[in-house]
Amino acid sequence: MEKLLDQFSFGLFFWQILIFVGLLFLLKKFAWKPILNAVNDREEGIKNALESAEEAKKEMQNLQADNERILNEARAERDGMLKEARQLKENMITEAKEQAQAEADKIVAQAQITIESEKKAAIADLKSQVAGISVEIAEKVVRKELDDKDKQLALVESMLGDVTLN
Repeated sequence: MEKLLDQFSFGLFFWQILIFVGLLFLLKKFAWKPILNAVNDREEGIKNALESAEEAKKEMQNLQADNERILNEARAERDGMLKEARQLKENMITEAKEQAQAEADKIVAQAQITIESEKKAAIADLKSQVAGISVEIAEKVVRKELDDKDKQLALVESMLGDVTLN
Protein backbone atom coordinates (compact mmCIF):
# COMPACT_ATOMS: atom_id res chain seq x y z
CA MET A 1 0.00 0.00 0.00
CA GLU A 2 2.89 2.34 0.60
CA LYS A 3 4.03 1.85 -2.92
CA LEU A 4 0.68 3.14 -4.10
CA LEU A 5 0.97 6.21 -1.95
CA ASP A 6 4.49 6.95 -3.22
CA GLN A 7 3.40 6.76 -6.87
CA PHE A 8 0.25 8.84 -6.32
CA SER A 9 -0.12 11.76 -8.74
CA PHE A 10 -2.68 14.56 -8.37
CA GLY A 11 -2.82 15.23 -12.08
CA LEU A 12 -3.60 11.66 -12.93
CA PHE A 13 -6.16 11.55 -10.09
CA PHE A 14 -7.80 14.74 -11.38
CA TRP A 15 -8.09 13.37 -14.95
CA GLN A 16 -9.44 10.08 -13.69
CA ILE A 17 -12.09 11.88 -11.60
CA LEU A 18 -12.99 14.09 -14.56
CA ILE A 19 -13.32 11.08 -16.92
CA PHE A 20 -15.35 9.22 -14.28
CA VAL A 21 -17.78 12.15 -13.83
CA GLY A 22 -18.03 12.55 -17.64
CA LEU A 23 -18.70 8.86 -17.97
CA LEU A 24 -21.39 9.09 -15.26
CA PHE A 25 -22.96 12.06 -17.05
CA LEU A 26 -22.94 10.25 -20.41
CA LEU A 27 -24.34 7.08 -18.84
CA LYS A 28 -27.05 9.10 -17.08
CA LYS A 29 -27.98 10.95 -20.24
CA PHE A 30 -27.82 8.10 -22.76
CA ALA A 31 -27.88 4.75 -20.95
CA TRP A 32 -29.68 4.99 -17.63
CA LYS A 33 -32.87 6.56 -18.96
CA PRO A 34 -33.37 3.87 -21.63
CA ILE A 35 -32.37 1.14 -19.17
CA LEU A 36 -34.70 2.53 -16.46
CA ASN A 37 -37.46 3.02 -19.05
CA ALA A 38 -37.02 -0.57 -20.23
CA VAL A 39 -37.06 -1.79 -16.61
CA ASN A 40 -40.15 0.34 -15.87
CA ASP A 41 -41.83 -0.87 -19.06
CA ARG A 42 -41.04 -4.44 -18.14
CA GLU A 43 -42.31 -3.88 -14.61
CA GLU A 44 -45.51 -2.34 -16.02
CA GLY A 45 -45.90 -5.26 -18.45
CA ILE A 46 -45.49 -7.77 -15.64
CA LYS A 47 -47.97 -5.83 -13.52
CA ASN A 48 -50.49 -5.77 -16.40
CA ALA A 49 -49.94 -9.48 -17.02
CA LEU A 50 -50.57 -10.23 -13.34
CA GLU A 51 -53.74 -8.11 -13.41
CA SER A 52 -54.86 -9.86 -16.60
CA ALA A 53 -54.15 -13.22 -15.02
CA GLU A 54 -56.15 -12.22 -11.94
CA GLU A 55 -59.04 -11.07 -14.13
CA ALA A 56 -58.85 -14.29 -16.13
CA LYS A 57 -58.89 -16.25 -12.87
CA LYS A 58 -61.99 -14.34 -11.71
CA GLU A 59 -63.60 -14.86 -15.11
CA MET A 60 -62.79 -18.57 -14.94
CA GLN A 61 -64.38 -18.78 -11.48
CA ASN A 62 -67.46 -16.97 -12.81
CA LEU A 63 -67.62 -19.35 -15.77
CA GLN A 64 -67.27 -22.35 -13.47
CA ALA A 65 -70.04 -20.99 -11.25
CA ASP A 66 -72.20 -20.39 -14.33
CA ASN A 67 -71.42 -23.89 -15.61
CA GLU A 68 -72.33 -25.37 -12.24
CA ARG A 69 -75.56 -23.37 -12.15
CA ILE A 70 -76.46 -24.42 -15.70
CA LEU A 71 -75.61 -28.03 -14.87
CA ASN A 72 -77.83 -27.91 -11.77
CA GLU A 73 -80.65 -26.37 -13.80
CA ALA A 74 -80.25 -29.08 -16.45
CA ARG A 75 -80.34 -31.78 -13.77
CA ALA A 76 -83.45 -30.25 -12.23
CA GLU A 77 -85.10 -30.03 -15.65
CA ARG A 78 -84.13 -33.65 -16.39
CA ASP A 79 -85.56 -34.78 -13.05
CA GLY A 80 -88.76 -32.85 -13.77
CA MET A 81 -89.04 -34.42 -17.21
CA LEU A 82 -88.46 -37.91 -15.80
CA LYS A 83 -91.08 -37.31 -13.11
CA GLU A 84 -93.53 -36.05 -15.72
CA ALA A 85 -92.80 -39.07 -17.94
CA ARG A 86 -93.38 -41.45 -15.02
CA GLN A 87 -96.66 -39.70 -14.19
CA LEU A 88 -97.71 -39.87 -17.83
CA LYS A 89 -96.82 -43.58 -17.94
CA GLU A 90 -98.83 -44.26 -14.79
CA ASN A 91 -101.79 -42.31 -16.17
CA MET A 92 -101.62 -44.22 -19.45
CA ILE A 93 -101.48 -47.56 -17.61
CA THR A 94 -104.40 -46.60 -15.38
CA GLU A 95 -106.41 -45.41 -18.36
CA ALA A 96 -105.62 -48.59 -20.30
CA LYS A 97 -106.67 -50.72 -17.30
CA GLU A 98 -109.91 -48.78 -17.00
CA GLN A 99 -110.62 -49.16 -20.70
CA ALA A 100 -109.82 -52.88 -20.55
CA GLN A 101 -112.08 -53.30 -17.52
CA ALA A 102 -114.89 -51.39 -19.27
CA GLU A 103 -114.44 -53.51 -22.41
CA ALA A 104 -114.42 -56.69 -20.32
CA ASP A 105 -117.59 -55.59 -18.50
CA LYS A 106 -119.20 -54.81 -21.85
CA ILE A 107 -118.22 -58.24 -23.25
CA VAL A 108 -119.51 -59.97 -20.11
CA ALA A 109 -122.80 -58.04 -20.33
CA GLN A 110 -123.14 -58.95 -24.00
CA ALA A 111 -122.35 -62.57 -23.21
CA GLN A 112 -125.00 -62.59 -20.46
CA ILE A 113 -127.53 -61.07 -22.85
CA THR A 114 -126.57 -63.65 -25.49
CA ILE A 115 -126.81 -66.48 -22.95
CA GLU A 116 -130.19 -65.22 -21.79
CA SER A 117 -131.43 -64.95 -25.36
CA GLU A 118 -130.07 -68.44 -26.19
CA LYS A 119 -131.72 -69.77 -23.04
CA LYS A 120 -135.06 -68.22 -24.03
CA ALA A 121 -134.67 -69.59 -27.57
CA ALA A 122 -133.84 -73.04 -26.17
CA ILE A 123 -136.88 -72.90 -23.84
CA ALA A 124 -139.10 -71.80 -26.74
CA ASP A 125 -137.70 -74.58 -28.90
CA LEU A 126 -138.20 -77.05 -26.09
CA LYS A 127 -141.77 -75.89 -25.63
CA SER A 128 -142.33 -76.22 -29.34
CA GLN A 129 -140.92 -79.75 -29.32
CA VAL A 130 -142.97 -80.65 -26.26
CA ALA A 131 -146.06 -79.30 -27.97
CA GLY A 132 -145.23 -81.30 -31.09
CA ILE A 133 -144.60 -84.43 -29.05
CA SER A 134 -147.82 -83.81 -27.14
CA VAL A 135 -149.73 -83.50 -30.37
CA GLU A 136 -148.12 -86.71 -31.68
CA ILE A 137 -148.96 -88.48 -28.46
CA ALA A 138 -152.45 -87.17 -28.61
CA GLU A 139 -152.79 -88.41 -32.17
CA LYS A 140 -151.50 -91.83 -31.25
CA VAL A 141 -153.74 -91.99 -28.24
CA VAL A 142 -156.71 -90.82 -30.25
CA ARG A 143 -156.02 -93.42 -32.86
CA LYS A 144 -155.63 -96.23 -30.34
CA GLU A 145 -158.45 -95.44 -28.19
CA LEU A 146 -160.97 -93.02 -29.43
CA ASP A 147 -163.63 -94.42 -27.20
CA ASP A 148 -162.00 -94.32 -23.77
CA LYS A 149 -161.22 -90.77 -22.62
CA ASP A 150 -160.00 -91.74 -19.17
CA LYS A 151 -157.27 -93.82 -20.68
CA GLN A 152 -156.33 -90.99 -23.01
CA LEU A 153 -156.02 -88.49 -20.15
CA ALA A 154 -154.01 -90.88 -17.99
CA LEU A 155 -151.66 -91.60 -20.87
CA VAL A 156 -151.16 -87.86 -21.68
CA GLU A 157 -150.54 -87.04 -18.00
CA SER A 158 -148.03 -89.83 -17.59
CA MET A 159 -146.14 -88.75 -20.70
CA LEU A 160 -146.19 -85.10 -19.64
CA GLY A 161 -144.96 -86.13 -16.21
CA ASP A 162 -141.92 -87.71 -17.85
CA VAL A 163 -141.05 -84.44 -19.62
CA THR A 164 -139.98 -81.58 -17.27
CA LEU A 165 -139.49 -77.96 -18.21
CA ASN A 166 -137.01 -75.53 -16.66
